[in-house]
Amino acid sequence: MPYVNIKVTNEGVTREQKSQLIKGVTDLLQEVLGKDPATTFVVIDEVELTDWGVGGMNVEEYRKQQA
Repeated sequence: MPYVNIKVTNEGVTREQKSQLIKGVTDLLQEVLGKDPATTFVVIDEVELTDWGVGGMNVEEYRKQQA
């Protein structure tokens, strides 16, 4: 019973994109590991830029510094 948790920054990921991610991950687990899609769980969490850290700062600050 695989459980996959995908975390992305909250920047307008559409329902269609989420559906594609869920299907793609489910198909990959079936193809590579022989896992049953009926018992494969995929959860997508959207995280605010200020709640995601990289390089010792949140993504919003990091991007400003990189610009």
